[in-house]
Amino acid sequence: MKKFALAVDFFLYIESLEVNLKERIMGLDYGSKTIGVAISDALGLTAQPFETIERNAENKLRRSLARIAEIVKEKDIKKIVVGLPVNMDGRSGERVALTLEFVEKLKSRVDVPIIMQDERLTTKEADEILDESGVKKQDRKQFIDQVAASIILKEYMEKENGQ
Repeated sequence: MKKFALAVDFFLYIESLEVNLKERIMGLDYGSKTIGVAISDALGLTAQPFETIERNAENKLRRSLARIAEIVKEKDIKKIVVGLPVNMDGRSGERVALTLEFVEKLKSRVDVPIIMQDERLTTKEADEILDESGVKKQDRKQFIDQVAASIILKEYMEKENGQ
């Protein structure tokens, strides 16, 4: 009973603080077969992997856009950050054009600002994180895009916070 009372006291203390809540932000890693989704916490401190949207059915883009819009509504997302897959030398390639086309279609589905963020090396970094976390190579495919999305989002948040 004492532990419960302490937990209630702690909860009331946290609730009484004037916490500077920030807007929840979504990060997206757009790919030809999947879209990695990450979401920030309400304080704007962390970017958490959230979901991988599979794009392997008919009308795959329409369904993907509908799912993103659903998450935006459910999680009260106020901004979306989409990874921009520029080449290592900074030039735009075919993937950039496809991503920009995706963003234009997404704009018609959601009423929140969409920001582009350089995503160079995020998939490589995501693979390293999963490796260090002990995720087997054959199991990484299901997580790598959402982890990459969390890196894209984290880098954007750090840039916005001047870190």
